[in-house]
Amino acid sequence: MAITRLNHAVLYVRNLERTQEFYENVLGFRTIIFMPGQAAFLQASGSTNDHDLGVFQIGDQAGPSQAGRSTVGLYHLAWEVDTLAELARIRGVLQDRGALVGASDHVTTKALYAQDPDGIEFEVSWLLPADLIDDGIRDRLATHGIRPQPL
Repeated sequence: MAITRLNHAVLYVRNLERTQEFYENVLGFRTIIFMPGQAAFLQASGSTNDHDLGVFQIGDQAGPSQAGRSTVGLYHLAWEVDTLAELARIRGVLQDRGALVGASDHVTTKALYAQDPDGIEFEVSWLLPADLIDDGIRDRLATHGIRPQPL
């Protein structure tokens, strides 16, 4: 049997409460389980997963991740929204928090790139509905690929 999708991600963080607040108030997650000073398990809005994100506190002394800078490791997680309007709303929240670091038009997706309070990178994306992908879109994919967008 083949893998069908990613079920959840788990992050090590410096401060559990700060991370929980960010994922709840910026991305709309809700906390399912909270163990003060230890761990939290959060669920994305509309998800049927037991949890989509686990966070484990390791303390303020923890250094930043060097993944992609000097070590191999995970680059980012990508969270999906249902509408372009929701992506625009989240963009504003990320900008207000100083968390937005980039945006791209991938032709069939629009993506925002941001960092959580520990500098862990993530993407929020909206996918063009499959029934709207026509030959014109396919031609753009073949000739343009990814185009960085100004913030």
